[in-house]
Amino acid sequence: MRIAIASGKGGTGKTTVATNLAWVAARNGRIAAYLDCDVEEPNGHLFLKPRITERRPVEVLMPSVDAESCTGCGQCSQICQYSAIVRLPSEVLVFAELCHSCGGCAQVCPERAITEVPRSVGVVESGEAGKVRFVQGILNVGEARSTPVIQAVKDAAPPADLVIADASPGTSCPVIEAVRGSDYVLLVAEPTPFGLSDLKLAVEMVRAIQLPFGVVINRAGLGYPEALAFCGAERIDVLAEIPDDRRIAETYSRGEMVCEALSDYQPVYAEILRGATREAKASA
Repeated sequence: MRIAIASGKGGTGKTTVATNLAWVAARNGRIAAYLDCDVEEPNGHLFLKPRITERRPVEVLMPSVDAESCTGCGQCSQICQYSAIVRLPSEVLVFAELCHSCGGCAQVCPERAITEVPRSVGVVESGEAGKVRFVQGILNVGEARSTPVIQAVKDAAPPADLVIADASPGTSCPVIEAVRGSDYVLLVAEPTPFGLSDLKLAVEMVRAIQLPFGVVINRAGLGYPEALAFCGAERIDVLAEIPDDRRIAETYSRGEMVCEALSDYQPVYAEILRGATREAKASA
């Protein structure tokens, strides 16, 4: 079973929920894997503290133009929808950061002057964090596209009863790639005006891609009941309300697992996991 943890905005506690769910699952005897798909700023390792045993590059293909064979016909430039390859009067320029590796330019070149060569865009690291199997992706600094690295992280998922995919915040392409193929999506939201606004966007996203989902309200008790009211009006399952507990913030600031440092929260996360598993099976 694959459960994705997402949020409409950053700072809602998404990684806290994801790492603790994986920890609780492993502690209760399940073979659990944690995938950090927030490849632009992965931070699950700060809490799970894995021992990395494997590291491999993530490569994409990009066009390379043979200037001697190129006749300057411009067909490559015409087919590219991202302006990654441009014909100038004297040469053909390739902008690697814009290339989506579709291979169209190589296909239409009548002189076969374009070949595809690999380019590194990031790395995938794998290992173990106690009983939790761990995978994270790290996007190279300056890279604009994170989806190839996210795909590589998902492909590197080890055999497990439960896979927890920790997505990046927001509702853009990287998030959609991270949650795609999940059995269930758990949206973590905070009860604030901004939190509610971004929760609505996240709900629209998962409904558009037709995935079953539920919500966890983090830092509940801030005096803004509208987030919970929205879930009720939209008939969205709220699997838990995690209180605004200073002890959690202190534990987080020390880079510790909430369920390990505060044993009274183990039943809370165990119930979230049971609810997500139950809802995923009901929607299958």
